[in-house]
Amino acid sequence: MFREEKFFLSNFYPCQIVVDGISFPTSEHLYQYLKAGDDLSRRLILDQETPSAAKKATLTPEFVARPDWEAVKLDRMEYVLRQKFAHPDLLALLLATGDLELVEDNDWDDTYWGVCNGLGQNHLGKLLMKIRAEARQS
Repeated sequence: MFREEKFFLSNFYPCQIVVDGISFPTSEHLYQYLKAGDDLSRRLILDQETPSAAKKATLTPEFVARPDWEAVKLDRMEYVLRQKFAHPDLLALLLATGDLELVEDNDWDDTYWGVCNGLGQNHLGKLLMKIRAEARQS
């Protein structure tokens, strides 16, 4: 889990991201917004006060996901993270992790974005390390 001094790596970390004139209080809000397949679902996400509530809102009957979500979710997460780490202060924190392997350890069985009980693809960590490496080269 990205907690304590590494909490800034979490999508639940508070950071304002503005995309197309819409302000999102966390990268989790933006990610769930991009998952939405209709205006009602997008509004549902925007109305949530916390990142946890935004994530949970996608599990309600009112929420409609875009039909191609599984095919595009990795690309959309990379987009979200690039928006987040466009903030110079957050980018500086990411760069300060040096060569540390970034692993989103969790206890909620997410083996796609992270690692649970030693198993997982750690896509979130891999995307963070990709953005960090690219930032070093620029």
